[in-house]
Amino acid sequence: MTDGPVERTSPIRPYVITGGRAESEGEPLAWESLVMATDAPFPAAMQPEHQAILSHCQGLLSVAEVAAHIGQPPSVVQVLLSDLRQWGLVVTRPPIAPAERADVTMLRKVLRGLESRL
Repeated sequence: MTDGPVERTSPIRPYVITGGRAESEGEPLAWESLVMATDAPFPAAMQPEHQAILSHCQGLLSVAEVAAHIGQPPSVVQVLLSDLRQWGLVVTRPPIAPAERADVTMLRKVLRGLESRL
């Protein structure tokens, strides 16, 4: 027995939701890419999954977070977000590239300089 309501995923198969598409059009979105809904009005004749994504994307969310919120695999959400991006209903920001390794000799010089002032 559970303590609260159990959230279930949609009984509709992912290939039905995406119209048989396995990949998004254009540049694929990484799971850590950030998305946010625009202020543009959206048509009422959209799929429920598109509408669910827009309702959750009022602030910045990653693709993986959107997938968790709507209970669909990230690959399905990537395709749906591609649709929304083409329609101008969401904006995306690519993930931030990992920083290059810091130069240890420079960090030691900074540390020595700070220590000499103390």
